[in-house]
Amino acid sequence: MNHQYSTTEIIQTARFAKAMGHPTRIAILLFLVGQDSCFFGDIHEELSIAKATVSQHLKELKEAGLIQGETEAPKVRYCINQENWKLAKKLFTSFFIDCQCKDTSCGE
Repeated sequence: MNHQYSTTEIIQTARFAKAMGHPTRIAILLFLVGQDSCFFGDIHEELSIAKATVSQHLKELKEAGLIQGETEAPKVRYCINQENWKLAKKLFTSFFIDCQCKDTSCGE
């Protein structure tokens, strides 16, 4: 390995990976990343997914720190958490670069 991983980095990488580990959450992240600014509206209408389902997944993404939301009654404005998004990119990039199979039988 090129990088010595701290326990904090390992835990944070796993937390981001878990939060991203569902197709609906990936769809939500792709939707929010594609916005020019924070999204103020009903994401469930934009993605044609049940409101309760989207709400549950937004909660998971918010708890992981990948998105942030501010309530502006009666709706919530959601954005990518830019600081944690950059951190996730850095952690995943390091992980995939450092964790390359050195055994030629790995299938590359």
